[in-house]
Amino acid sequence: MEFIPPADDLEAYLQILPVQIRAELETDTEGMIEVVLDLGRKPEARYFDHHRHYLSEEPISQEDIDYAIARVGQFTGDNRAGIERTLHRISCIRNRQGKIIGLTCRVGRAITGTIDIIRDLVESGKSILFLGPPGVGKTTKLREMARVLADEVGKRVIIIDTSNEIAGDGDIPHPAIGTARRMQVAQPEHQHGIMIEAVENHTPEAIVIDEIGTEQEAAAARTIAERGVQLIGTAHGNALDSMLKNPTLVDLVGGIQTVTLGDDEARRRGTQKTVLERSSQPTFEICVEILDRQTLAIHKNVAESVDSLLRGWKIHPEIRKRDESTGKFAIVRPEEQLPTAAQKTPLVGSTINAQPLPLGAEGAYALDHMEAYGGPQKDTFLKIYPYAVSKGLLERVIKTLNLPAEVVKTIEDADAILALRSYARAGAKIYSLAEAKQIPVYVVKSNNMPQIQKALREALHLDADIYSIGDGSADILDETEIALEEARQAISAVMNRQEPIELAPRKAYIRRLQHQLVERFNLSSRSIGDEPMRRLRILPPTNSQTNVGYI
Repeated sequence: MEFIPPADDLEAYLQILPVQIRAELETDTEGMIEVVLDLGRKPEARYFDHHRHYLSEEPISQEDIDYAIARVGQFTGDNRAGIERTLHRISCIRNRQGKIIGLTCRVGRAITGTIDIIRDLVESGKSILFLGPPGVGKTTKLREMARVLADEVGKRVIIIDTSNEIAGDGDIPHPAIGTARRMQVAQPEHQHGIMIEAVENHTPEAIVIDEIGTEQEAAAARTIAERGVQLIGTAHGNALDSMLKNPTLVDLVGGIQTVTLGDDEARRRGTQKTVLERSSQPTFEICVEILDRQTLAIHKNVAESVDSLLRGWKIHPEIRKRDESTGKFAIVRPEEQLPTAAQKTPLVGSTINAQPLPLGAEGAYALDHMEAYGGPQKDTFLKIYPYAVSKGLLERVIKTLNLPAEVVKTIEDADAILALRSYARAGAKIYSLAEAKQIPVYVVKSNNMPQIQKALREALHLDADIYSIGDGSADILDETEIALEEARQAISAVMNRQEPIELAPRKAYIRRLQHQLVERFNLSSRSIGDEPMRRLRILPPTNSQTNVGYI
């Protein structure tokens, strides 16, 4: 059901457009998202169903842009303006001299009923984080939640409205937020200060905020949550697992720290001794991923979901879907109870949606990309077909080292082949079979445990010192911790300075851990130099990589 705004809402929007464009648009506003006015290009209207409509054959002139600018509010530091007492948002594009040469005139609508699908979560009193791509309705939901909490639940609600997008432009907020109060933010960089001011000065029971995007804002959000105030907000990110790769905002979901496990615990988990774990309680107890306007994926316990992701386990959020025609919603897939560690299949290392790791010279196997959601879950991580290799010895090595692998009887079921060299010379049939299946072949010189152990370490990309029969790794733990801490500090410095940094020379297995840590923060690294002086060089982010603050 649509909220009925003041009668002049859309009329006020049309009034800012040049006359010839307004006349063309007045008969076709149903489902319109925005109008784009770019200097030297045809004016264009965009709609929810993704179709576009040119509003004139004549390109936009500077006079057209100036006409629209004169009829909107002042553009602030984030290059956004509005129309007073409406929800419409006008964003500008400037040239290198600061002159406005383009406008995105976005239609703002207040819609009721959009949060019926999550009303139980809103009324629970828990803090909720919304994630999703632009344009899926995050701000619309925030606006409706503020009204429901203030008018129907009876809470003291304050909206931190940085761009006046939630409650509209002007000093008087739009009626769509009900009796919720609104604090405006003069400049985006001051948002975190206004968040703290709201808690200290106005005794809210709930705070609503759009676009948490900096380290200071993440820290302010934690302060608010720790004071017992319900926090409802959005952040830059499409999914929960993407938040773990964002060093600026990862604290919102609990943060990440490196810990060193004891021998027994590492063996029980089937991981390396140095792993990543959640460092604190998440700021937000619930995370809602907006998949599209009618479909949500809900993590009701962010702490458990983050723990599972850090261990490389699949997570299964609750999926809720809303019927647009009737307004009713249904739980398409209930949230699955997270198994205990004993029920889980251990994965190699501690990964965040582990990316392929290139290995070996002969048919280099890469770890499968572990999707966060959906798809069948394998019983084991790697299925191995022994070719002239003792099946009994292979199974003994897997069992002794507690490796995430199993022996299979046919090549059709295998992810990799382990072959004896005397039976796997160049031109052997096993290679053509492996090529047809597109699986790698690993070769051992002889049927003995050390040879098989070495091949499995290569196939599973395991640490040679930690994953060996017998324990000789205690003396290397301190060096590993120091090296990883050095890498963390270097990552932060690279992001700040935008310059490459070289680390101290390290052993091969430690360099691999450093590479993996760098990749988790969306940066690139290279190994340079010759042994024993071989070391990592961490490269600054490119335009295609996420450039986000500190670790």
